[in-house]
Amino acid sequence: MERRQQFFHSPMPYFLLAPQIAIIAIFFVYPAAKAVYLSFMLEDPWGMSSTFVWFENYQILFQSSDYLESLGFTLIFSILVSFLSLAIALLLAVKADNIIHGQSAYKVTLTWVYAVAPAIAGIIGGFLFNPHIGVLTDFLEHLGWKFSVQTDPIDATMALILVSVWKQVAVNFVYFLAGLQSISYAVKEAATLDCVSDSKRFWTITFPLLAPTGFFLLVINLTYAFFDTFGVIDTLTDGGPGGSTTSLVYKVYRDGFVGADLGGSSAQSVVLLLLVLALTFIQFRFVEKRVHY
Repeated sequence: MERRQQFFHSPMPYFLLAPQIAIIAIFFVYPAAKAVYLSFMLEDPWGMSSTFVWFENYQILFQSSDYLESLGFTLIFSILVSFLSLAIALLLAVKADNIIHGQSAYKVTLTWVYAVAPAIAGIIGGFLFNPHIGVLTDFLEHLGWKFSVQTDPIDATMALILVSVWKQVAVNFVYFLAGLQSISYAVKEAATLDCVSDSKRFWTITFPLLAPTGFFLLVINLTYAFFDTFGVIDTLTDGGPGGSTTSLVYKVYRDGFVGADLGGSSAQSVVLLLLVLALTFIQFRFVEKRVHY
């Protein structure tokens, strides 16, 4: 008679996973489903009545010049913040990896910024670019540049990019430095013997070995630029001047919580979700092909 092996599964793994699944369902799945539902509704500011309007909120959205300007600003802002954050962090990581003495102090100096919250970073930027007491504003005025975050959209955008990059460089630096130090000494020694030029050795050997780390950080930095810079924008420019520095996520907040347009802001959040999903798909579909693990 054939005997079959039977396995008895304990319910313990399900009990351990239940709290995490509940948190995801309550704080992620339910709000997302609620946003999709509200995007098809027209509600009064007090939430007493609602009307099903199909795709009217989306039609109004893409006919709005303010929304299209916010979309353009978000794309340009996110690309610049991600590129500069990764480039500066990679440069600092390469320099820190070559330091023989005092590595610990150098690492701590470059990573402590990560402990600063985005809203606090925006407040610090507000002090630095203050028209009366701002250190950076005075420095730029000595160079002949009348820098004004309050009145000039280009200056306000540059200030946001600078503060956002300063806030994000630290975490990128940590990952790049860990990636550099994970490269075996034998590979580095062989590369030194085969290639005399430091720059050529870096781009042909070291940089390809950092491709998995760089791809991971690219996804993280784009997500940061789209969402986590909300606190920087809110405390530094408040979306001004004239709404020129209003990102998509900040516009969702202004229209939904300040303007009480729940249907329009829900439609904006759905479009923002689809945009981020599309960018992530493009990264994994095309960029990851050049990544060798």
